[in-house]
Amino acid sequence: MKRTIKKQFWFNKEEAQDLQKKAKKTCLSEAALVRLLLRGYEPREKPDDRFYEFTGELYRVGNSLNQIAAKAHSLGYIDYPELEKEVKRLHKFQADIEEEFLLHGRKK
Repeated sequence: MKRTIKKQFWFNKEEAQDLQKKAKKTCLSEAALVRLLLRGYEPREKPDDRFYEFTGELYRVGNSLNQIAAKAHSLGYIDYPELEKEVKRLHKFQADIEEEFLLHGRKK
């Protein structure tokens, strides 16, 4: 969409800093952030590095399970020790996610 209408706004120092900080946290330009806010959408902050570590681990577990399934399909049997290892890895991953994001700061 081509933008052909220019709008100028005046902010005090604190407002300008707030806009700049929020834009930086969401990895958006200030103009893009304002456009989203006008449409009623408040973008979230970019996830920290833990998010990418967890998604990487999830990808690795999924890939291993997929390899086990492919091997089972092509050879006609399941490598149960390998499957059990990966299922345990998946359960540990799930527990780690729960600990980090759901139980963090709570008594168990």
